Amino acid sequence: MIRALVFDFDGLILDTETPLIDAYGAVHAAHGVPFDRTVFIHNVGHADYAFDPWHGFSPHSDRAALETERRAIKDRLLLQQPILPGIVALLDAARTRQLHVGLASNSEHSWVEPHLTRLGLHDRFEFFACREDAPSPKPEPDLYKLVLNRFGLRGREAIAFEDSHSGSLAAKRANLWTVAIPNASTAHHDFTHADLRVASLANVTLEELVTRFGK
Repeated sequence: MIRALVFDFDGLILDTETPLIDAYGAVHAAHGVPFDRTVFIHNVGHADYAFDPWHGFSPHSDRAALETERRAIKDRLLLQQPILPGIVALLDAARTRQLHVGLASNSEHSWVEPHLTRLGLHDRFEFFACREDAPSPKPEPDLYKLVLNRFGLRGREAIAFEDSHSGSLAAKRANLWTVAIPNASTAHHDFTHADLRVASLANVTLEELVTRFGK
């Protein structure tokens, strides 16, 4: 029986990648430097290898100033982002069914919780497992195991919602049912291990998920 839903944050509840990449693009354009969006989509935000986002600029450029410019643009764009489709409906349905609702994120509490408060979603979650709460981040299963332990559940009693390869792999390693919802920044990721892949959470209902996974 399904007893809990566990959500990622970045790219799943709020599109934080598009403002980030758009901000890099805006700074490049302002300085007349070519910007390859596809390269940035494939590289920005990956922790497993180094990527220099300012490689197209002169080595004498003031990178600190470029970063300040980028952050200001990103912050402005981020505040314009809506809650992604299907999230509120799933949270409403979870409340109706009296399911546990948790969050597992590779980002810090100081990033995740203020945004959820701003979006009016903070009180929808019983428990937050963030980067500083577990020994290893995703794709290791530690964050998901932390949520399961808090709720006193086994993996197959929960459904995870993820937009990235590393996140969905972490959920599978913790034995949760895993729904992958790729976005523009993660469409190229490998989700073959996920139990279900959908274009948008607006395309699926909790009733359908419980019927599918709650065997």
